[in-house]
Amino acid sequence: MTIGADVVVIGAGAVGAACAYFASAAGLRVHVVERGPIVAGTSSACEGNLLVSDKEAGPELDLARYSREVFTGELAPFARLWEFEHKGGLVVTRTPRGAEALTARAREQRETGIEVTDVVGADLADYEPHLSPAMLAGAYYPEDSQVQPMLLAAHLLRLARERGAIVSTHTEVHGFRRRGDAVNGVRTSRGDIDAAAVINAAGTWAGRVAELAGVAVPVLPRKGFVLVTEPLPPRTIRHKVYDGEYVANVLSSEEGLQTSPVVEGTDAGTVLIGSSRERVGFDRTVSLPVMARMATQAAALFPRLASARIMRSYFGFRPYCPDHLPVIGADPRAPGLWHATGHEGAGIGLSAGTAKALVAALTGAPAAIDLTPFAPERFGDNVIREAAHVG
Repeated sequence: MTIGADVVVIGAGAVGAACAYFASAAGLRVHVVERGPIVAGTSSACEGNLLVSDKEAGPELDLARYSREVFTGELAPFARLWEFEHKGGLVVTRTPRGAEALTARAREQRETGIEVTDVVGADLADYEPHLSPAMLAGAYYPEDSQVQPMLLAAHLLRLARERGAIVSTHTEVHGFRRRGDAVNGVRTSRGDIDAAAVINAAGTWAGRVAELAGVAVPVLPRKGFVLVTEPLPPRTIRHKVYDGEYVANVLSSEEGLQTSPVVEGTDAGTVLIGSSRERVGFDRTVSLPVMARMATQAAALFPRLASARIMRSYFGFRPYCPDHLPVIGADPRAPGLWHATGHEGAGIGLSAGTAKALVAALTGAPAAIDLTPFAPERFGDNVIREAAHVG
């Protein structure tokens, strides 16, 4: 049996859920297909960051600013559903060289309209009383925010269903329906679905989904751990706090292990500790040395954490692209196929902007942001061959 829709969305994580929400809001008939349960991938194994502080001036920062506008504008009435919090971010360093880098980055970001305050070492305690006194300088970003990512995806899908969207879980895409070169639907484990457009929002699996359509996008999994402490006294850590080297790790293309301390408190009193990055495919091995290294670095940032017990840990795979920009927009190599993937660790924060911009392009609505830098066909053959080999 063949089912009809205007748009099929592949993937029920935060990005796919946002695509479903905005497509249904535009009056389109939407069918979401997910090979497992909803929010089963990266969105269930992350911290829910909505950050501007970790992005260099350029297309990704522009997208982050736009996405934040969508979260605090059109989506603001639903903010409580996914526990939106204006937490603020504090980036710190213990070296003069790091201080110079923070100042330069803040200057560039400020020129694009980002609100950022330079903080000298003596004033850091006003922001974080328990921060190590070894920190020399910092930069404070009041716009950095947080959501509960699983609630975000679940409620966006619920809101889309209230407009008539269909969500089919445990439904795997095996191929695409074609009319000539054009994609006009998907073939799934539960039957075919006709659609004028198909959105590939499959996260770390998006490269393999693209291959089913005969095109290549070099999305690879990048593994990362998060530690969760026992509950600590309220406001032990007030903001999202991370070492300036975290930004360098985010922008790195190294395959090997990289760690840098990222620490934040929760309303429940637990403290979330990151971060690690390594390209090891879909290796699900739990690495105690990696987690021990993360804990040690976090305690160097906040000495009080040295005596805190780790209550649990988790890890996930972030959809990484070699140029550190997501893949968003129509794929001219397979008309009818659209991509919304490759956001790596920024997918939650970029989800709303990505989806709204993509749906605007899909429906011919006025563009709020230029998607050209995120074009699916931008990669050269060498990069695509490398992705196919590693993936």
